[in-house]
Amino acid sequence: MNERENAIHHRPALGIDVLRAPVVGPLLRGRYGRLVLQSVLALMAIALILDGFTGPQTAARNLATVGPWVQFRGIAVLVLLLAGNLFCMGCPFTLPRTLAKRLSLRGRRFPQQLRNKWISIFGLFLLFFVYEYLNLWSSPWLTAWVIVAYFLASFVLEALFTESAFCKYVCPLGAFNFVYSTLSPTQIAVKSHDVCATCVGKECVNGSYAPQTMVRLDEIASAGAGTDTARAVEVEHGPGGTLGCGTELFAPQIRGNLDCTMCLDCVRACPHDNVSLFTRAPGRELSRGDSWPRRWDLSLLVIALAFMGVSNAFGMAPPYYDLQEWLALKLGISSELLVLLLVFGLSNLLLPVAVATGAAYLGRLVTGCARRDSIRDTVAAFAPAFVPIGFGIWFAHYSFHLLTGPGLIVPVIQEFLGAVGDWQSWSFSLDLALIGIVQFLALIGGFLWSLRLAQKRALRLYRRRALPGLLPWALVFLLLMLAAWQIFSLPMEMRGTLELFG
Repeated sequence: MNERENAIHHRPALGIDVLRAPVVGPLLRGRYGRLVLQSVLALMAIALILDGFTGPQTAARNLATVGPWVQFRGIAVLVLLLAGNLFCMGCPFTLPRTLAKRLSLRGRRFPQQLRNKWISIFGLFLLFFVYEYLNLWSSPWLTAWVIVAYFLASFVLEALFTESAFCKYVCPLGAFNFVYSTLSPTQIAVKSHDVCATCVGKECVNGSYAPQTMVRLDEIASAGAGTDTARAVEVEHGPGGTLGCGTELFAPQIRGNLDCTMCLDCVRACPHDNVSLFTRAPGRELSRGDSWPRRWDLSLLVIALAFMGVSNAFGMAPPYYDLQEWLALKLGISSELLVLLLVFGLSNLLLPVAVATGAAYLGRLVTGCARRDSIRDTVAAFAPAFVPIGFGIWFAHYSFHLLTGPGLIVPVIQEFLGAVGDWQSWSFSLDLALIGIVQFLALIGGFLWSLRLAQKRALRLYRRRALPGLLPWALVFLLLMLAAWQIFSLPMEMRGTLELFG
């Protein structure tokens, strides 16, 4: 199958062109549309840093802790589900990307052996470990340093390498967003694959600037137009040019949202107005058998994130502290560092690997496909089905933090601006029973969606033996859901709001 046929084969069913919608479309499509969103979030990040370093070091009264750990996470997962990867689109950490690119060492690529998701997996593990071990949720000062480190890491990697290595291979938040934006109802796509097939410059991925200003003859007048009229296209270096896709996705071959930051640089760089942001069926790529490459790193990233959701919530519940006491009494492990390494290492790394390979082995055994399908290919086939259950667990967790202090940010902002905080009016929590219903719906919805995706994969792989091939994976989803529900049914730490609600 040649490039054009491959692109057409994977063409998504296009819905509404979001960039043609009133108000929102012109804002996002405009040259400075993304810059506006980035600037707003950058100002917010600067405010978090300032308050983290100079403000009150009480978690519930500081922007650096209330903003990221109470408010942002719950809002972010909701936006991922309803709109897409808007945080990466407006990410303030990549705001100086253009400057960094002008300073970049020409031709230097990110090391080949590191162009995968292993750094992201380790970064997520490290972030959750440090969050728990250093109690980031209760330390404005440490949280401010984390934000500063993000700015520095992003700028340095953008300056050193030609592609956006930080976004694609390093950033833990980006990895989280990439995985769960696959559920969202929006996606970058092209209007006409014929236009892309005859495009000379491939500006969507290469960018619309050159070392020196140049004029080339392009036979494509506009999206969908014929090729009988040539026109001159000026490609310039500097402010007039647009960077191509930082994660090196070629627009006509995009099959889903994985690795897409929705920066819209491909839209602005395309001289033919042929790339846009479209609505689509939510989770479309998860049901395709060929959407993701069959790689261990990618599969384990998706699966480990679901397990990390359970272990991260477990660290807030009473059984975790009971486990600490048991390990101290029975095994003599009294160091919190060692306990966390043991618990998080087992639950976030070893257990996902063991469960995924075990389910794949059993599925191959009971269906008689052990010789036909490798363990790696079987895990890769069922890995996308972990996205909904994983998202349901994280949504249930983060919604708890958000809904136990939904108005807390208001008096914190008032005090940051030098006014008197109206704590009495805004320090409230939604009813815990209502929060429990939200959590239950998120978990059961994620479980059923994952079960449906796994059923489709089993039918595709095993046909008449689909049911026995499905059962090991269905059991894993069921146990994940029940474990999460059991944890959320226990009293949990109201982190970031503890000082106010007691």
